[in-house]
Amino acid sequence: MSSSESGATSVLDERLRLDHGFGLADQEWVTKALAGLAPHLNGWHPDQIDLEISVKERDGNDQRVTLEASIAGLPKLVATSAGHDLYQAITEVRKELIRQIEDQKSRRDPSRHRASVKHPAG
Repeated sequence: MSSSESGATSVLDERLRLDHGFGLADQEWVTKALAGLAPHLNGWHPDQIDLEISVKERDGNDQRVTLEASIAGLPKLVATSAGHDLYQAITEVRKELIRQIEDQKSRRDPSRHRASVKHPAG
């Protein structure tokens, strides 16, 4: 892994816990699949973040991947996917969790909601 890749996933290496349905052998590829999440966590210290991913009925017809995030100052965030392909399901929960994080950030930063309004001169 290059130094830029390891930097991007370091918070995941530290704070991601593989739960039900995943084993130690899955750690590296799951962390890489979730790497796009790391930049969205930059506003918090790693100690303020807890991430947990689990899968029920792995490789079965009723497979369900759940990614939960406890991030200081935010409500608990949960993303789920019932995709049949495990990698695709992990990609879906990553994207959904990013959407939820960005939504929470914009709710807490009113300046993100301000439209650029032109006031009449005078």
